[in-house]
Amino acid sequence: MMDYLTPCLYAFGASLAFAIVFNIPRNKLLLSAFGGMLGQLVYVIFQLVITNDVLPYLLATIAISLYAEVLARLTKSPTTIFLAVALIPLVPGGGIYYTMLYFINGEIDLGISTGVHTMLISGALAVGIIMVSSTVNLVRKVMLKGRSKIGKKLKYGKKT
Repeated sequence: MMDYLTPCLYAFGASLAFAIVFNIPRNKLLLSAFGGMLGQLVYVIFQLVITNDVLPYLLATIAISLYAEVLARLTKSPTTIFLAVALIPLVPGGGIYYTMLYFINGEIDLGISTGVHTMLISGALAVGIIMVSSTVNLVRKVMLKGRSKIGKKLKYGKKT
C-alpha cells in the first residue's frame, strides 16, 4: 500500500514546491498541489491494470485537466494555475535526460527508442489536455447558445 501512496505524497510535495515557484496565490497553493497528487494517484492505479505505460499518462492527464477545469470555475481563476502545477510530476524529464545521454555516449539505438517513448508520453500529456479543454469549450458554447435562444424567445414573446 505504501508503495502506491508514497509517489502520491512526493507528487504533492513537488507540485507544492512548483506552485510556490510559480507564485500561485496562497489560497490556491494546496488546491493546485492536490492536483499533482491526484494525477499521480490516477497514474499509479491505472499502471496496475494497464501494461502499456503511455495510456496511464493519458488517463492521469485527463483527470488532472478535469480537476483544473472544475477548480477554475469554482474559484474563478485561470485553469493554468491548477493545470501547470499538477502536470509537473508527470513530465518525462528522466526520459529527456536519458535520451540525450544515450546520444552523447554514441548509443544511437537506445537514444532513439528512449526518445520515441518520451515523445509518446509527452504526446499523451498534450492530447489529454486538448481533449478536456476542447470538450469544456464546446459544452460552454452549446450552453451559451442555448441560453441566448431562450432569452430571445422570452424577449420577443415567442412560445417554444
